[in-house]
Amino acid sequence: QVQLVESGGGLVQAEGSLRLSCAASGRTFSNYAMGWFRQAPGKERELVARIAWSGGSTYYADSVKGRFTISRDNAKGTAYLQMNSLKPEDTGVYYCAAAYRYNVEYGYWGQGTQVTVSS
Repeated sequence: QVQLVESGGGLVQAEGSLRLSCAASGRTFSNYAMGWFRQAPGKERELVARIAWSGGSTYYADSVKGRFTISRDNAKGTAYLQMNSLKPEDTGVYYCAAAYRYNVEYGYWGQGTQVTVSS
């Protein structure tokens, strides 16, 4: 089992920044690719960013490229999502998730943290 706990959400004005953290426990963190998802009201959950278990590659949704940065600190067992130049459409509940190595499906999820961007 992997337990994931997100933190760092909140209310921010447009063009502001937030950094989300996802603290993992239970299994060897470095064996898991990490993803950040978000779900806006009335919309489906979408993948925002992903970082490989090795940390060697990243993926970003087109809507956040150039504004968001995903990273990980394996020694601390924590993944991060730095969000800059936030827009109102970035509002939603952000979830971190873990997928074992090259697995496409994420087997473990955090409880989510609310991000609200005001215009």
